[in-house]
Amino acid sequence: MAPTTKTSNISSLSQEAKIAQVKASVNSKLIETGEKDRLKEILRTRLEKCGWRAEMKTLCQDIIVKRGVENTTVEDLVKEITPKGRAQVPAEVKGELLALIRSFLAGYAQQTQSR
Repeated sequence: MAPTTKTSNISSLSQEAKIAQVKASVNSKLIETGEKDRLKEILRTRLEKCGWRAEMKTLCQDIIVKRGVENTTVEDLVKEITPKGRAQVPAEVKGELLALIRSFLAGYAQQTQSR
């Protein structure tokens, strides 16, 4: 493996900055158009239908019972269940949301090109 050079570090940082800028821009457009709220509601509905929310609720209850209410904080629960929750989201739900986001981005790109 070749040693990392100052030039490659700068290039990597500028690439990371570009990615961060694109993410911020996309997030801004999602919020401005109301699409982010619509996608959140779709996600919430799909997760409810597939039983994911019930699984997470049961997981939280189990953790609270095991540790005791007095020894469990919301922060602790979130920290523990977040990785498990992300891993448990069904692939179909992830795929559907990804397709919706791609469709939004394609439509947005088309709008900006036609201006």
